[in-house]
Amino acid sequence: MRLAALDDDVSQLDLIQRSVKAIGYECQLFERGQALMRELRRDSFDLLIVDWQLPDIAGPDVVRWVRANHEHPVPILFLTNRSEERDIVEGLGCGADDYMTKPIRVHELMARVKALIRRSYPQQDNALLRFGGYCIDLAARTIAFEGRPIELKQKEFELARCLFANLGRLLSRAYLAETVWGRAVEVPSRSLDTHVSALRAKLELRPARGYRLSAVYGQGYRLEAVGDGAPALPLAGAAA
Repeated sequence: MRLAALDDDVSQLDLIQRSVKAIGYECQLFERGQALMRELRRDSFDLLIVDWQLPDIAGPDVVRWVRANHEHPVPILFLTNRSEERDIVEGLGCGADDYMTKPIRVHELMARVKALIRRSYPQQDNALLRFGGYCIDLAARTIAFEGRPIELKQKEFELARCLFANLGRLLSRAYLAETVWGRAVEVPSRSLDTHVSALRAKLELRPARGYRLSAVYGQGYRLEAVGDGAPALPLAGAAA
């Protein structure tokens, strides 16, 4: 998971980043609302942590902009010194999913982040998932189409899993590289394109099969359902 935190207090950002890393997530830091908004035009994040008081734009306005301009309903957690009922109502009313007052309590922050991730991205690590004619066995790390196994390399499977798990969502190149290869690995742009091309060919991701894998110039890739393409469903009897 890739998170973004927005706060003009560097010490608070450091605390947020350390807290998030303690539960296994990466966190990119921003001190200005405009900087985060620019980054969201070209990159992808799984959760946003937004402070209310900022030097360039108010936190609620950042959240409203995200809701109006970001096609994926990314979960948002407000952090603020405000604790009046009317402030909480305004924070949630502008589009935030949760609200936490400062000073930051590390264990509460970790719990709230994990709860938001759990609600927004249900985990089905032991499930068999069905997307139209495609069946993904997450435990065996295999994919079949209408019962016929498709041979994939390890990274191709991880890429397929990431794309299907985010069906309809535009994923930045940085997001895909970090999710599939890991933060410590520098992935050449050509390598990512090669893996995407191979996956598109092997899975035959085309409208006739209910799915289309498209490149969005300068941003990344999107896998979307076409026609009868179905959302992910655990098969009967599979553990969720």
